[in-house]
Amino acid sequence: MRLDGRDLDPSPPGFLAALGRALDEPPDTSPLEALARRPRGVLLVDTYETLAPLDGWLRETLLPELPGGHLVVLAGRDPPAAGWLADPGWRDLARVVPLRNLRPSESRAYLHARGVPAAQHPAALSFTHGHPLALSLVADVSASGGDPTAFAPEQRPDVVRALLERFVERLPGPRHRKALEACAHVRVTTEALLAAALEGDDAHELFGWLRRLSFVEEGPQGLFPHDLAREVLDADLRWRNPEGYLELHRRVRRFIVGHLRRARGLERQQAFFDLLYLHRNNPIMRASTDWDTLGTAHVEPATAKDREAVLAMVRRHEGEASARIAEHWWRRQPEAFAMFRSTGGELVGFVAALALHRADPADLEADPAAAAARRFADRHGPARPGEELVHHRFWMGTDTYQTVGSARNLLAATSSLECLSNPRLAWSFAVYADPDAWHPTMTYLNYLRATEAEFEVGGRRFTVYAHDWRAEPVLAWLDRMAERELATDQRVDLLEAEMAAPLLVLSEPEFQAAVRQALRDYTRPAALADNPLLRSRLASQAAAGAPTAATLQTLLREAAEALAANPRDERLYRALACTFFEPAATQELAAERLGLPFSTYRYHLAGGLRRVTERLWRRELYGDD
Repeated sequence: MRLDGRDLDPSPPGFLAALGRALDEPPDTSPLEALARRPRGVLLVDTYETLAPLDGWLRETLLPELPGGHLVVLAGRDPPAAGWLADPGWRDLARVVPLRNLRPSESRAYLHARGVPAAQHPAALSFTHGHPLALSLVADVSASGGDPTAFAPEQRPDVVRALLERFVERLPGPRHRKALEACAHVRVTTEALLAAALEGDDAHELFGWLRRLSFVEEGPQGLFPHDLAREVLDADLRWRNPEGYLELHRRVRRFIVGHLRRARGLERQQAFFDLLYLHRNNPIMRASTDWDTLGTAHVEPATAKDREAVLAMVRRHEGEASARIAEHWWRRQPEAFAMFRSTGGELVGFVAALALHRADPADLEADPAAAAARRFADRHGPARPGEELVHHRFWMGTDTYQTVGSARNLLAATSSLECLSNPRLAWSFAVYADPDAWHPTMTYLNYLRATEAEFEVGGRRFTVYAHDWRAEPVLAWLDRMAERELATDQRVDLLEAEMAAPLLVLSEPEFQAAVRQALRDYTRPAALADNPLLRSRLASQAAAGAPTAATLQTLLREAAEALAANPRDERLYRALACTFFEPAATQELAAERLGLPFSTYRYHLAGGLRRVTERLWRRELYGDD
């Protein structure tokens, strides 16, 4: 019986269900009862590192119930947990076998099973030394009709690279090579992503071809190559064809961002990890992300039963004073707390994303972090009516606290998905206990160190980073991240120098005055160029590059023409058009052109101004019409 940890839910019911399928037993049959009828058997469990949450249950509950004639093999990247060797019962039964290169007899058996001609075996063994991936590539090259031994290994010490190059030379066609390069570039490959990367109608065929390659593996979310193969293929394309590499990156990124914006729930979290994976070659992000655990844990809303675990975690890592503040927020905003759990349900951390705009004076008095952040926002860009402030006040891993690990991966997912899905978000804040460790990452993400929002609790100083999503809206931020993803030599001082001048965050009266002035200056582009709306969120989202007078003219015209679509409002549009877009010399002449009494004309004009301003204000706040 063979199970793969990637293909099952790491929970007792999930493991038993997979075991039942491996035994080919009916769903209503207990797999343990089925095994009891089989006195001998071998259970192979691959990728065991993904089943860490089940390790104790397997050791203490399931395996002791198996018949004595069964052999169990657990294969994974990590050494066995201490319990296997500390327990006297298991110490005599368990055998730890570090798997290195295959022995010559095993290598020949593998090559024979893969159909490699016996004449090639001696040379293959001499330069692969039994390396499993190299042996599989020998078989792939041989199956494609080539001779994998036809090069001098002493001149090519990187055997895996050499074999991959020979394999790529024998690919069925150029589309297959592009499919392989796309698979190497992304975290996981689906047929839909492959179609977007290659822009053709042969994605189904190419996806099936990828599945058959020995160094490409399957998981619940898609295909992925062996780590060594991925590194060689991706680095080779980047060196050999930088323009093609950039185009591939843009295509897959466009697909992933689109999927991210459409997906919901756990699927959306996985889509975020796909986007985050595109940053893996940047030196700053490479050091601040736990790539091995990416996608192995998820975020879910906290429930009442999580309260004690949250408070205990805060107490352990930050002390009693912080725990009292966390307890206050649990009473006031329990919905702000979200738990980080592994796929098996094990708690790996939590985050508390507070709705700071709803904090009352008692909240601000109870938490110096909330009070400092509100003062910072009020000074540097107050929240306007309907806008929100989110403070990631607490976040930590169960054992890792705020070091690199699953919890930090999930904080990145939580904060990024918040800004992508909440058009009312004005400010994001995040707390860090070790600014030296995280300053490069937060600068890379274009978050400002908000020294005025820093605070002290229990004698410990905490650093706060902030981002104003009105000054740099989410689409502009995504564009900035796209520029940084492929940079391999970034320095923090250069990133700080890149920080754009913030956009103006206009109050509603200031915005209304700017719209009226822009309408008056509609036919005078030089005057429009000085309008404060050009530095607003409204204009920055509407322009492909830097907003211009033409950007404002388009925004004003579109907002007015929306009135013309409704017969009841067409009169308002005509009053605006005669006054601003094709203006009469005076308002009296505009009323005469429209055939209206002057008072009626003024009434229609005031209504049109109000409706256009309201429409543009909604776009300024929420980024929509």
